[in-house]
Amino acid sequence: MSALEVAAVMNRQDAMVPRAIKRVLPRVAKAIDTIAQQLAKGGRLIYVGTGTSGRVGALDAVEIPPTFGTGPGKVQFVIAGGETALAKATEASEDSSNLGRLDMAAKKPRKSDVVVGISASGHTPYTMAALEYARQKGAATIAVVCNQESAIAKMAQVAIEVDVGPEVLTGSTRLKAGTAEKLICNMLSTGAMARLGYVYGNLMVNVQPKNRKLLQRGIAIVEEVAQVDRDLALQTLRSAGMKVPVALVMLKAKVSSKEAIRQLKKYDGVLREALKR
Repeated sequence: MSALEVAAVMNRQDAMVPRAIKRVLPRVAKAIDTIAQQLAKGGRLIYVGTGTSGRVGALDAVEIPPTFGTGPGKVQFVIAGGETALAKATEASEDSSNLGRLDMAAKKPRKSDVVVGISASGHTPYTMAALEYARQKGAATIAVVCNQESAIAKMAQVAIEVDVGPEVLTGSTRLKAGTAEKLICNMLSTGAMARLGYVYGNLMVNVQPKNRKLLQRGIAIVEEVAQVDRDLALQTLRSAGMKVPVALVMLKAKVSSKEAIRQLKKYDGVLREALKR
């Protein structure tokens, strides 16, 4: 095959992924609500997986704080082989049920937590053991798998079984299966954060302006929501300690930064609720 033929056949296969996910959207929605309910109790979202699945969960976990302004412990990940496995494959560790239990035990899962086990096959010993341990400790459990009638799906309270079909490179689940897992994790975390009020409309109002790009985004959000010019948006952001929600309450409610902070705290940081009052 030519390079173009390779790209074309992979593109056709990749197009199957969102169609497969569409068929399981009710299960995705149930998982979103489960995650939101657990986080509202003060719990944590913990992804667990091995190989590609573990890395997909880790990627989603580390991107939540800068996107939604959550604390670093709110969304976490457990991956077979530890953080070393993010950069270097440690494939043998995925067969160890004992390691799965130990790694999950180190997180001390509790009843307010929700654990999402990610597995392309749905039969990974490490992930199964970790999910089972979390369930025994009372945590809510969700499975994201790319197989039907899998062992992991049967042990989870909510199972999302998305059938993407055979990989174009047989057995290489970093392809369609990995793409499906990433798309579903996007929905789970973004959906839960939206349900909890960490967004305003479709805007990332809890963005942390820690670099030039994010500062520009923060200014643009203040301009759009408060309907002010750039200079006033930047000036207010500075007065608000570079916190976008505080700046927005200051401008829209016409209050001081101290009062804006008090209002946001009263409504658990939910901008939408703070602006209603």
